[in-house]
Amino acid sequence: MSQRALALAVLCAVSLMVVLDGSIVAVALPAIQNDLGFTPSTLAWVVNAYLIAFAGLLLLSGRLGDLIGRKRVFLAGLGVFTVASLLCGIAQDQTQLVVFRFLQGAGGALASAVVLGMITTLYPEPRARAKAIGVYSFTQAAGASIGLIAGGTLTQLLDWHWTFYINLPIGAVALVLAVRLLADDRGPGLRGGTDVTGAGLVTGGLMLLVYTIVKAEEYTWADARTLGLLAVSLLLLAGFVLRQAKARNPLLPLRIFRSRAVSGANTVMVLMVAGLFGFQFITALYLQRVLLLDALGTGFAFLPAPVSIAVMSLAFAEKLNHRFGARAVLVTGLSLVALALGFLATVEAEGNYLTDVLPALVLMGVGFGAAMPALMDRAMSGAAPADAGVASGLINTTQQIGAAVGTAVLATAAASRTGSLLAEGSALPEALAGGYRTAYALSAGLLALAVFVAAVTLREKKAQEVIVA
Repeated sequence: MSQRALALAVLCAVSLMVVLDGSIVAVALPAIQNDLGFTPSTLAWVVNAYLIAFAGLLLLSGRLGDLIGRKRVFLAGLGVFTVASLLCGIAQDQTQLVVFRFLQGAGGALASAVVLGMITTLYPEPRARAKAIGVYSFTQAAGASIGLIAGGTLTQLLDWHWTFYINLPIGAVALVLAVRLLADDRGPGLRGGTDVTGAGLVTGGLMLLVYTIVKAEEYTWADARTLGLLAVSLLLLAGFVLRQAKARNPLLPLRIFRSRAVSGANTVMVLMVAGLFGFQFITALYLQRVLLLDALGTGFAFLPAPVSIAVMSLAFAEKLNHRFGARAVLVTGLSLVALALGFLATVEAEGNYLTDVLPALVLMGVGFGAAMPALMDRAMSGAAPADAGVASGLINTTQQIGAAVGTAVLATAAASRTGSLLAEGSALPEALAGGYRTAYALSAGLLALAVFVAAVTLREKKAQEVIVA
């Protein structure tokens, strides 16, 4: 294996570890609750603390990579993430675990924000880059499902502490290899001045936005607290945009949005992930609360999805993109995912995994495995090399915002429909299945909208569109 291939393996392994962490802990939440005495409302902060730090710092982390060097930012993030994983594993009370999860999310943001930019620099040749992005996309697309399997296995066979300890050997080995394999890169540095005001506005705005979204399920969307927090977060983000238009050294150069590829791909990412991240949450509930699978069984029930994603993204995605173009592959892949979600919108209380869930997981894996590499290719294709870090941070940020929105909206919709059916006299299994059908239908609608946006905005061009720095 060449040094370049080994470097790609290290980058993708770290990316996979960070993605896994979002779902591997979810399966362990009941055990964490029993051991540390969390209430149902405070338990959510084991997930929310990580998500808020991760989503809020991605954009800043990507720009820091452009300014001071992506390798430096990557190594710093990997080190913070690994140490924070150890601290989470040895946490003795609720406060410690939530604080260390926030620190872990910050490290994950630093490490993952620059990975895609480093890959595009590592593989400047279009076909080689497309194949490398296919490998990276597999880690992004299949990581959450693999995390459910790993979380169920570790929690059931060992205990919840190992959902954090598993990161230690991976992080340590990756850190040693990254120092040796990744090429040193130098940005212009911080001497020319950094947009401290912009950094504060966007980090505060994104963190508050994600906080508002995750709390909306508790407060409801019409509650004055939700609306007030949402208004403040949007004002902060609006202030950030105005700041970027005037700043001498902007954190997010607005010129990159002149690229239809960058703007369209980020819009598609929000819609796609909102539908699919919520799907994972809803499907885990359907498998456990309606089909009565245990944690380990639920994890393995998801296995066909990452297998299908791996086959498509690793073996066929690059060939399909070269033969038909990224836009055609993306639209087709998203259409298959929307079709799979539409199929799930027919599940019943007396459903069967083999006939009602498995076909949809396979079809979704094939569609997602084709769509994700094509989407990542389009997201990076319009950014100049000097902006690769911020473009990478931007697509990761929109991915996390989509995840937060999707989970909050679909969970609220499912709970509302289930409550209505219970009030009408339906039995609990029928009411739960009815709520999940509503969520799946919304997911399918989000994917259908993503298909439309991709078809309209991501047109192929003979000459690759790049907005020059």
